[in-house]
Amino acid sequence: MTTTDTRPDTGSRTGPRTAARPGRPGSALARARGGLPTLVFLAPMLIVFGVFSWLPIGRAVVMSFQRTNLVTDPVFVGFANFQQVFADPLLWTAVQNTGYFALLALVFGYPVPLVAAILMSEVRRLRGLFSALAYLPVVVPPVVAVLLWKLFYDAGEDGVFNTVLAWFGLGPVAWLQDSGAVMPSLVLEATWAAAGGTVIIYLAALVGVDPSLYEAAEIDGAGVWRKLWHITLPQLRGVLLITFILQIIGTAQVFLEPFLFTDGGPANRTLTLLLLIYRYAFTNSLGGDYGAAAALSLMLAVVLAAFSMLYFRLTRSWSS
Repeated sequence: MTTTDTRPDTGSRTGPRTAARPGRPGSALARARGGLPTLVFLAPMLIVFGVFSWLPIGRAVVMSFQRTNLVTDPVFVGFANFQQVFADPLLWTAVQNTGYFALLALVFGYPVPLVAAILMSEVRRLRGLFSALAYLPVVVPPVVAVLLWKLFYDAGEDGVFNTVLAWFGLGPVAWLQDSGAVMPSLVLEATWAAAGGTVIIYLAALVGVDPSLYEAAEIDGAGVWRKLWHITLPQLRGVLLITFILQIIGTAQVFLEPFLFTDGGPANRTLTLLLLIYRYAFTNSLGGDYGAAAALSLMLAVVLAAFSMLYFRLTRSWSS
């Protein structure tokens, strides 16, 4: 009895091998040829990113060591700009105000998107409508939103919020003129304007939670709060850590609300770091002190970068 070899003939017995083994020059050449199209496709993005991102950053670093108003020739002054910024008493006022804004936004603004997303995830009908309504403030241009809220914050009795307070026998409140109410007022508008995007992120993360976990918890008799604490929050841990650091970075760079609502007032109670940078650069019609503005910008960037690195290092084990 004869047997027939049914294995496919790969030609390895009759022809020479053409594939290069790993580590030979041929394999390196193949990898180089394979990466060339990728490099070609990435080149436009790298060029645009370098010209419009890294080049301005490098220019700002150079300007931080120069005395320049972009009109006269720059003069190298070393660390004089940094010494000038540290000697400015408004710097520490801006640091305190920025920290206060970040704290209020963290305490009152950070939980709002999470709570809203959890409530929306429990809604079976009209979830898409609620998601669209939550995201609507993000679509509104920021300047338009601030101007709209300035009408709400009108200190007169005809102001929208003061009219509502009058229904309960309260008010009126000078929302943007009172030193105690102005910062919470700014945080309220900023939370309304930015929460929609975070809500969508949380909703997308909640979709990825395994429903069998909730079913098992219900069988064990777990209530809503136990399911939230032992299932929902642990499953969203990685997303929560990312949104937390993004919130810190965003609030540390708040500018639009203090600028358009109060221009830093009353009595510099809403002067933030970015608003101080703006004043350094643009308050003088003949050319501002761009060196000091660049120095403060560089210091803020270094502090935020160091904080981000430390944060990710400390939370590396928590996110897994």
